[in-house]
Amino acid sequence: MPTPKLKLTTLDALGQAAECLRILAHPHRLRMVQMLLQGDYTVGELAEACEIPSPMASEHLRLMQRCGFLNSQKDGRKVYYSVAEPHLQDILHCIESRFGVEAAT
Repeated sequence: MPTPKLKLTTLDALGQAAECLRILAHPHRLRMVQMLLQGDYTVGELAEACEIPSPMASEHLRLMQRCGFLNSQKDGRKVYYSVAEPHLQDILHCIESRFGVEAAT
């Protein structure tokens, strides 16, 4: 059997990928991403859906935004979050397929 060819990348790039995957690997963050793939939501809406306090939801969103997964846009006093990284759809599809998770509605 032939050895599979691996794409060569730097350990630094792999380290950055591992850090962002680590940040994504949290049930509340995965739920938020599921929701944000459906549309834009405020911190309060995401917090309510995850049944967590708004400050905790804000921290989860900040971490995901730091990795470049999310964008935010202010509209008056509200801040709406949206998906910035199109590959999140593929990652969530893989998770939902593997673990039998249904998309949040």
